[in-house]
Amino acid sequence: MIDLYTWPTPNGRKVSIALEEFGLEYTAHPVHIGKDEQFAPEFLAISPNNKIPAIVDRSTGRSVMESGAILVYLADAHEQFRGDDWYVTLEWLMLQMGGVGPMLGQAHHFLKFNPGAAPYAEERYRNEARRLYRVLDTRLQDREYLAGSYSIADMATWPWISRYEWQEVDFDEYPDLKRWYLEIADRSAVQRGYDVPMHVNDIPRPD
Repeated sequence: MIDLYTWPTPNGRKVSIALEEFGLEYTAHPVHIGKDEQFAPEFLAISPNNKIPAIVDRSTGRSVMESGAILVYLADAHEQFRGDDWYVTLEWLMLQMGGVGPMLGQAHHFLKFNPGAAPYAEERYRNEARRLYRVLDTRLQDREYLAGSYSIADMATWPWISRYEWQEVDFDEYPDLKRWYLEIADRSAVQRGYDVPMHVNDIPRPD
């Protein structure tokens, strides 16, 4: 049994989707980041950087913070979803952690939540979102998933792409990424994990 501390954000959904894909028993504990619950002392004891998600594995007593570290922990512990080559999987996981997540997060900040406040920043992060989409689309031109077979790299990246509307991209310009996105959206484990710890909206589906 795993305790999952999370909120329905792309980073939170990475781990709830993974737990569903791994078929693990878990209990979801909402951490309402809009109410600063991530600063509660009991949560900081698990996640000192005050970020969701975090887990506690009751079978080992180990707590793990940071979504990428949690995914690696699960893949190592259960020897699943490691892709065709573990180091290739880690490459694409690290691209998500260092590029896709932070840059698309900035696109959300300026394009979705503060339009007109900083035109330079809007242009910068809109262009960076499009560049990253091209990188992913090119990668997927001759393979089904980022590391060949379905892996934690896909689980990490997909929730960020699910907010494509916030990033002001035209999905039709990235046909292989669009195919990948829709295939993963159809997975039952993804659909269940998307709604943890509660349903907010249906999974967006481009036309």
